[in-house]
Amino acid sequence: MDHYGFPTQTVGLNRFSAAPVGIDPADISRSWQRCRAAGLVREQNRQDAPHFSQAELRAAAERHSSLIIQARPIISYFHSQIKDSGCVILLSDENGYLLESAGDKDFCSRAAQVSLSPGACWAEAARGTNAVGTALVEGKPIVVNGTEHYLRHNSFLACAAAPLSAPNGKLLGIIDISCDARRYHPHTLGLVRAAAQMIESRIFEIAFTHQTKLRFHISSDCLGSVMEGVIALDDDGRILGSNRAGFSMLGLQPDDIGQQNFGVFFNITMQDLIDLDRRSHGRPFIIHSRRGKTLFVSVEQMKMPMLHHIPQAAPARQSDALNALDTGDERIAKAISQLRRVLGRKVPILLQGETGSGKDYFARAIHAAGTRANGPFVAVNCAALPEARIESELFGHAPGVFTDARKEGALGRIREAGGGTLFLDEVGDLPLTTQTRLLRVLEEGQLTAIGGKPVPVDFLLISATHADFQTRIADRTFRADLYYRLNGLAISLPPLRERTDLLALIKKILVHEAAQNGARVPSLSPAFAAACAGYAWPGNLRQLSGWLRTACLMLEDHEEMLDLHHLSEEARHALTARPSPPPSASNPTTLRAQSDAMIASTLAEVGGNIAAAARRLSISRNTLYRRLAAMRAH
Repeated sequence: MDHYGFPTQTVGLNRFSAAPVGIDPADISRSWQRCRAAGLVREQNRQDAPHFSQAELRAAAERHSSLIIQARPIISYFHSQIKDSGCVILLSDENGYLLESAGDKDFCSRAAQVSLSPGACWAEAARGTNAVGTALVEGKPIVVNGTEHYLRHNSFLACAAAPLSAPNGKLLGIIDISCDARRYHPHTLGLVRAAAQMIESRIFEIAFTHQTKLRFHISSDCLGSVMEGVIALDDDGRILGSNRAGFSMLGLQPDDIGQQNFGVFFNITMQDLIDLDRRSHGRPFIIHSRRGKTLFVSVEQMKMPMLHHIPQAAPARQSDALNALDTGDERIAKAISQLRRVLGRKVPILLQGETGSGKDYFARAIHAAGTRANGPFVAVNCAALPEARIESELFGHAPGVFTDARKEGALGRIREAGGGTLFLDEVGDLPLTTQTRLLRVLEEGQLTAIGGKPVPVDFLLISATHADFQTRIADRTFRADLYYRLNGLAISLPPLRERTDLLALIKKILVHEAAQNGARVPSLSPAFAAACAGYAWPGNLRQLSGWLRTACLMLEDHEEMLDLHHLSEEARHALTARPSPPPSASNPTTLRAQSDAMIASTLAEVGGNIAAAARRLSISRNTLYRRLAAMRAH
């Protein structure tokens, strides 16, 4: 077995057997025995197998949105590598229901004939021996080729699948590549294992953006590569999570996560580890595991050297999605503290802030951190819904009650959120008639679909807007009574230009982008940091994320520092535009120019940290923001 728990034998096709070399034929044998015990018949065409409706598929996608978000770029990348080879790449949840697919149109249409498409359940008990379902049961990579499928009508397929695990060892789902059995290539299993590893790596890096990480391997050359083991640690040395290689190399068990100190697995204390890291000056050093392995180790601290001026948030009481949003800004920390007080209670939450300020991130974090996390998260952009269809979309309709109505009827987004969270983005743009119906739902706790009967509904409501409600209420374009219903707890999110954690946010975005691309996290040049700190960010977090994403893609393979030249020309011009000194015949260096130069110099010295620069200049942060805005306006 290799360090990932997979067989080390090279995968190839044995011409005397349907089983790929490197895969234990006993896996297929055990699966067939389970199929017989379940009463499956080989000639049976399982048209009655479980299958999500469109509404159920949307709800499942919301429940697994984090997995899908992290997997989608990897699926897209691998699809680009095997395009036109007659394959389809599939993502399933932990129960075998297919959530996403990407593949060649000709094969996808053929695969759809056996329900190899989103919404279908490919659990072994439903579809017999198959890569998705059997990998779920066996908990390891599986190839099922041709007649190894238990149900005969699936025997035209060749499928390779690998499990996806969370940093706590919990099974998340399956990644699968399927094709015509006549076109199966021996490298397919290697591709699907690599895809699983990349998805798991993205999930790990995003989950532990702010935690100390210990990276290790028996070879120093493998540090920083996909082969390294990684564990995340809290300040006391408790293991918060591990990648697959870490589980294998250390002999970790899922029950160890969150319970065991890393000293249980290494002959060293946390303080000794910190001292060794300090003395190594960033170079790998050697420690010994309690399993007798000599490991090369590097420590990735929570803060990077270039960001040492970033204020660190106080240790959170909980490590959850809300905590992940706290990167040091006092207003954000206060908002999170207020939200924690209403978690688990059915208090409507109203998020207010400029476009792009992070209202969607907060809504998803509130859902994920609350008691309804296992329920659906249904997001509706009220501004994007056509007014003619907005009521049927929100409230649903009975079968055939109006022209163009679905003949099977529609559940409606509100009912889809049952047991979970309904997020109404841009709620201020709802038409008045829709506002009246929504108010009735909130007051009565039941909903009447168009042409239907009243049914009870239970959901947590989160609304968001950038609109000025008081003006709209005065203009009679928004109902005051609905506003007070929505406003159980109002949270105002500050615009990016007013936040004190800008560089911490940049670090977090860079970690996310690096995980997406399978790259190391780049550092940030002082010039880039100073330019970001002095910019007004009219597009807020959305603009910052977009610019950083593009800049990361411009990095050459040998480059480790992000600089201004990596930005697009438009972004670079916006960030670096500086006012010219006012003309003066007698004194070319005016007091204003000297003041502006002092501000720019101080920002560069502190790496762009607004709070630190304001302290050095003996002015308030708000004054500094105003001066920076004035510098750009001249």
